[in-house]
Amino acid sequence: MHHFSLLDLSPVPEGDTIATALSNTVKLAQTAEASGYHRFWLAEHHNMPGIASAATSVVIGHVAGATQTIRVGAGGVMLPNHAPLVIAEQFGTLATLYPDRIDLGLGRAPGTDMPTARALRRYMAPEDSFPQDVQELIGYLGDPPAGAQVQAFPGVGTHVPVWILGSSLYGAQLAAYLGLPYAFASHFAPAMLEQALETYRATFRPSATLAKPYAMMAAGVCAVETDAEAEYLRSSQILSFARMRTGRPGKLPRPTHDLSEVPPAVMGQVHQMLGCSANGSRETVKRQLATLIDTFKPDELMVTGMIHDHAARIRSFQIAGEVLAELQAQSQAA
Repeated sequence: MHHFSLLDLSPVPEGDTIATALSNTVKLAQTAEASGYHRFWLAEHHNMPGIASAATSVVIGHVAGATQTIRVGAGGVMLPNHAPLVIAEQFGTLATLYPDRIDLGLGRAPGTDMPTARALRRYMAPEDSFPQDVQELIGYLGDPPAGAQVQAFPGVGTHVPVWILGSSLYGAQLAAYLGLPYAFASHFAPAMLEQALETYRATFRPSATLAKPYAMMAAGVCAVETDAEAEYLRSSQILSFARMRTGRPGKLPRPTHDLSEVPPAVMGQVHQMLGCSANGSRETVKRQLATLIDTFKPDELMVTGMIHDHAARIRSFQIAGEVLAELQAQSQAA
């Protein structure tokens, strides 16, 4: 494992505001930088009252301006929602303002429901143009061919690192074909993690930007003093996912000892979605993360987690950073 990183959804807790959520994101990024995390990524979601990172490139710029060295990026931008040229201009601007610190992860899903996707896209094309859009976007960020009629200013020549994100074999195959780094969304869709990583590594074709496969996996984390406390604090995320699954998305719920509102079938789905995670005391989290690293051998591990209390969330990622630094040192020494 070369690096460990952090994914933030900029959650909006019940009783708080979007402004508070964005302020918390900046403080978390500063904590991540001080704790040795390599990247701090934000995700694009729309029409979700509990997530404040919809204007992803704007929040990335805000976070990059409030930090010094940590890489800041999108995990990811949902490219079907946007024209490739617009994203090239946005991330070319970010890369110009914050040289060698900006990442661009690209996803194929809309990151929302279909009515909202229509509102974002205006025109819903029946064909899947994601591979072509990715290549078009990379072209705008690279050195332009002679006589190119359309160029991204800013953007051209910035060579912003582009990642393919995915939760199925599709993204793994595309990342391998294009010779790009690959990040698997195992923090909420772990079912095909092993198969996707095998496919990516086995079919990877070296490119001008990447000589060998580089795979990142994501995992949830809730690290506190005791296993019982982790179970209590994690109830917020369980409730949030359950309400989303039943068509009732909202702000991040307060933690509770009573999860009886969640039907057993839905609870089963939620536990399956959140199965790739490490939750509990420092010792428990270290053991669980070590198992994930030993099993899947990621080049990089990205952790995420939604805890209602901001101070507890900060502390969780501090503990996780300490544990991951120990595991990283062990893996590099082996």
